[in-house]
Amino acid sequence: MLTSPWIAALAALFVWWFSTGAILCLVRHADRGGRRTRILCTTLGLPLLLAGLWGFAASLDLSGPGAAYAAFLSALAVWGWVELSFLTGAITGPNPYACPEDLPEWERFIRAWGTIAYHEMLLTVLFAAMWLYGAGAENTVGLWTFTVLYFARISAKLNLYFGVPRINIEFLPGALEHLASHFRISRLNWVFPVSVTGLTFAVACWLERLHAATTPAETVGFALLSAITALALLEHWLMVLPLPDAKLWRWMLPAPVSSTSKTPNTTRPEGTHGF
Repeated sequence: MLTSPWIAALAALFVWWFSTGAILCLVRHADRGGRRTRILCTTLGLPLLLAGLWGFAASLDLSGPGAAYAAFLSALAVWGWVELSFLTGAITGPNPYACPEDLPEWERFIRAWGTIAYHEMLLTVLFAAMWLYGAGAENTVGLWTFTVLYFARISAKLNLYFGVPRINIEFLPGALEHLASHFRISRLNWVFPVSVTGLTFAVACWLERLHAATTPAETVGFALLSAITALALLEHWLMVLPLPDAKLWRWMLPAPVSSTSKTPNTTRPEGTHGF
């Protein structure tokens, strides 16, 4: 049963939903305890990172449906810890300040980069290390999973920077409230059609590989990759379409810490965007 592409796709959907909710729940609880609690939460999550890295390395030379699932979950574990470290404010960037209005575009870009620089550098180091270590291996499901998430994240951040119609900061934690000032609500920018075209092409490629799969391992692997890429594509469209996606997780989260600093009428920080 676990070799069915439908089961694999549903598994990817469930892991995406559950992992996102779990991270948001941890961050919300940590937010209520202050900065020391946020750092403690990130530190206590380090076994997740180590388990993910070990699972990624161990699964590279394995074959079979189980290996595909293991590689997929390992890549998500690594990604999940890095996102946790970002949302708790432990690894972000050197600029913790809100963006003033009416800045020149070059200065606005530098300030925006400064809010996330360390986090993006960490992701890039992990991305490069995974490719150097895992390229050409028997099982590359984990490698491609991390790759899809990496480029989808860059794409989402660029869209938030250049401007999209719908941005949600409902789940933006206190440590990252300043990020809202770096987002831009506007009509579609030139990056958006490039992003959705690229992701749509990637989904089509995975589906073509799934159709041509000759082994259960290939079926599971390409089904998982198709599903996670399709979810990344959906998350991009949610920057445009007026759908209440926050309801998927709102019910499971504790009440947020009251704050008057959050910018009204904005929604969807990239940080709550699936992982």
